[in-house]
Amino acid sequence: MMTGHGYGNYQTTNLASQAASASPVRLVIVLMDGLLDEMARARAHIEAGRYEEKGNSLNKCIGMLHGLTSALDFDVGNEVVVNLARLYEYCTVRLNEAGLALDPVLIDEVSMLIRTLRAAWEGVDQRFG
Repeated sequence: MMTGHGYGNYQTTNLASQAASASPVRLVIVLMDGLLDEMARARAHIEAGRYEEKGNSLNKCIGMLHGLTSALDFDVGNEVVVNLARLYEYCTVRLNEAGLALDPVLIDEVSMLIRTLRAAWEGVDQRFG
């Protein structure tokens, strides 16, 4: 049986190995997978009343959203880039609100948005991979 600490080390190692050989599109997908996993943990922490852990998880989520934003190429000046940046900022605001209100429904909203985006990136990866 894997302990929580051991599992965390496994996840970190697995993520690092995926990132080392991934295309830029695949890196976005991997980061979104990590974001979805961490949002699920944050939701569980809220429901269980583990507020310190909830805060830590939401901070990780917000950091991942900042990572997704920083990966955008604003020099392209593309409307898609601007809209993605706005969406990531909206998700950040909603996760902050979820933490303050202790409302897992707000996390669900962000999860749905990220799942939709992830599916689109998966399609790009399959088509152009």
